[in-house]
Amino acid sequence: MIARRFFISGNVQGVGYRFFAQRSAAKHQIRGFVANLADGRVEVLAEATERAIADFKNDLAAGPTYSRVSQVEEVVVEPSGRYSNFRVER
Repeated sequence: MIARRFFISGNVQGVGYRFFAQRSAAKHQIRGFVANLADGRVEVLAEATERAIADFKNDLAAGPTYSRVSQVEEVVVEPSGRYSNFRVER
């Protein structure tokens, strides 16, 4: 189990990005959360296997139909194990 925090920039708020991330997380068995940030970015915390997170990151970079992702920043974090599912916050 590994964990990553992603910060997604671009046109990613108001276009269904958080719910897209939630569906993708379910597909890849990711635990954690997705949330809008005040600066217009979206934050994602993901815990899963290395392969699942790599596939999930590819989905995050593509985004939903009406989004335009300009950057996906990835930060290595320690898995907390406190998430039993993936949820939409804020």
